[in-house]
Amino acid sequence: MTREELEAAAGPAWRKVRCYLVLLFWLAWVTILATSIAIIIKSPRPVATPLKWWQESVFYQLQADQWTEAQTEGSEGMCAMHEQLPYLRSLGIGALILKGVFDVEVFPLNLTAADKNFAPLAWMQHLLSESCKAGLKIVLDLCKRDLLALQDVTGNLSATTQRALHFWLEKGVAGFVICDTHAAYSEKTLLEWRRVFGEFSSPEEERIVVVKQTADVLRPLNGSSQVNVTLVDVVMRSILPRSHHPLFAQEVADAVERHLQTRGDNIWPSWTVGGNASQELKKLLLVLMMTLPGSPAIQYDKDMEKTKEKGKMNRAALQLFSSLSFSKAREEALQYGSFTFLPFNTSSSSNSSLSSPLSPPILAFLRSWGCVHFLVLLNFGFQPQSLDPAWASSLPDAGLFVASTSLYSLRLQPHEAIVIKLFEAQNYS
Repeated sequence: MTREELEAAAGPAWRKVRCYLVLLFWLAWVTILATSIAIIIKSPRPVATPLKWWQESVFYQLQADQWTEAQTEGSEGMCAMHEQLPYLRSLGIGALILKGVFDVEVFPLNLTAADKNFAPLAWMQHLLSESCKAGLKIVLDLCKRDLLALQDVTGNLSATTQRALHFWLEKGVAGFVICDTHAAYSEKTLLEWRRVFGEFSSPEEERIVVVKQTADVLRPLNGSSQVNVTLVDVVMRSILPRSHHPLFAQEVADAVERHLQTRGDNIWPSWTVGGNASQELKKLLLVLMMTLPGSPAIQYDKDMEKTKEKGKMNRAALQLFSSLSFSKAREEALQYGSFTFLPFNTSSSSNSSLSSPLSPPILAFLRSWGCVHFLVLLNFGFQPQSLDPAWASSLPDAGLFVASTSLYSLRLQPHEAIVIKLFEAQNYS
């Protein structure tokens, strides 16, 4: 039968029914769509506080004389030095902390008009200009000289100190590092610093004060129980205690566990290794710093220099660093996710190895944001360890592992760190 014959046989009533059915279909479809959108909008989701530039940055610490030596090599040395800036930026580094800038051998103490012809000073100004082009911030470390802590007889900033602050801020310095033992580390001095900073700061170019913590506990300002977050932006802490000898694996594990369990104040932290550790443990500590809450401060490493020919170890170190830095930059869970320390037991097959006091434990923690979790495992021991998945009650019951692995078959080798990204299955599509 043709279409016309079917319509004639159905009669006019069928046309009305068909129109109603089509209308009902589209109404149901729109209702389902609107309900889905409402569920998505009303579903509880974590709200992120916008991060400042120093909260998103990886800091790279180096001695100024490691670069000023390039001046003796002529223009080729200077060009090679400044080529490092965009290269370091490409690795994911956001700011450089220059130490030793105010040593007597490098810069004069007083910034006068005559000093502007001083060769290292001209080099420094050129470095600030080139770093700005490369998208790198420059922070000056004043811990050794404590230059800007100078005060006049009234206890206020001296004219020389104010000129020095203005001079470097005008040149584009993003901030200063002081030690918690300095005279500058006081509420009165920092309030004056903030007043000067206000003349040069903007939401995009905010200048910062970094306090380097030298003791186990940061000394509070003016005897209060907490440090004023409006005066100090970042506290730089060392993961390892200072030591004249390389620390044993057990000492490193104990120091790391102590820091993981005693975190928690209202100041943004910046982690650095600080103490001495073996090369194998330093790789674990790099993974640790890049995955802890806060901004990592990496020490100068020759393996990260830009060279024409890179060895196998050099390429491996760069690959590890780049992978961690870019994961830190793009993963919300690693930027501002919650932190959960995970004490746990290993599987029965490896319990015997952990019973020895000389065998350090496996340390672990979880960074969580919404339905995304990062599990970080660090084996500071000397023997491979298998894990019992029942140890971590904070992990999702089911999930999709980015790595093709399972906790039931996971085995950590000595001095190995593993980072696993997983999702809660019911919240992931």
